[in-house]
Amino acid sequence: MRVVIVSARIGAGHDGAARELARGFQACGLCVDRVDFLDLLPGRLGQLLCGLYRRQLMLAPRSWDWLLAALDRPLLARAGHGFARLAVPRLLAALGPDVALAVSTYPLATLALARMKVCGDLHAPLAVCLTDPSVHRLSIDPGADLTIAPTEQAAVQARRLGARPTIVAPPLVAPQFRPLRSRAERNRLRTGFGLPITPSLALVVSGSWGIGQVDRTTADIAATAQAIPVVVCGRNDALRARLTASGHPYVLGWVDNMAELIRACDVVVQNAGGLTAAEALASAVPVLTYRCLPGHGCTNAAALDADGTVPWVRTPHELPRALATTLAAHRPRADHDRAALGGVG
Repeated sequence: MRVVIVSARIGAGHDGAARELARGFQACGLCVDRVDFLDLLPGRLGQLLCGLYRRQLMLAPRSWDWLLAALDRPLLARAGHGFARLAVPRLLAALGPDVALAVSTYPLATLALARMKVCGDLHAPLAVCLTDPSVHRLSIDPGADLTIAPTEQAAVQARRLGARPTIVAPPLVAPQFRPLRSRAERNRLRTGFGLPITPSLALVVSGSWGIGQVDRTTADIAATAQAIPVVVCGRNDALRARLTASGHPYVLGWVDNMAELIRACDVVVQNAGGLTAAEALASAVPVLTYRCLPGHGCTNAAALDADGTVPWVRTPHELPRALATTLAAHRPRADHDRAALGGVG
């Protein structure tokens, strides 16, 4: 049985879900192919789309908010459907005649695959895996045979937008994202990353591209005196250089062992990326949303806040109390670990 998973290298969430799906299918003995939707678009269109999206979030983030809002209207959503169809010829070739199941983790791939089912070019079942806690209209197509939502609230939104059979499954995260086993483990991890042992540490993350108000978030956390910020800049070398020049001592670039870094810290402060929140929560590390990205960042923040999973800190004035409350609630776990180890650490 051959499964084809269609994702996209826009951000890390879509590919992260695809990677974990592939791992699960392969563990069941299935043959799995992963395809990047951007590579299926004509010419260099996929590369241009990815670059434009990144520049838009860096230079004019509010425009992304406006664009998503516009595409959420049925009339303008048709433009999204039309764009997705440009990938159909190459997608048809990538699926091949022997595909037994097609899975999408990226909205435009969902639209293209659903169009193929309507036209009779895809006979295999189509499953859609939603990667965000908030659901945009372009993420849903009634042509899908199954829609998998990460939360019950997301499932409700999906059904409201026309999804047919919809189930709720926990967000897909790699198995290395697990809770801390002891205070001694945390101390070892901190030493390995060159981090201090005793103060509370707030891990600041902003996706693989390091996009958003990361400079201001870092400065705001430091000013609270509740925690020392540890900043992951991803592939944004300019951001890393700015923060280092500003005197922040713990600034990292691309991190391969993010699971260990999350466990080394006391709280994660993110700008509403669905994957980051899921990874931190799977690690039993509390998460706060702060200075979130426009568009999907705000809708994800609202969804996570509404279901009580991740509080949304909306203003700098709220940040000190939010950090203090979160760290106080998290501290008993570490104290319990220390007692279990006879005071080691």
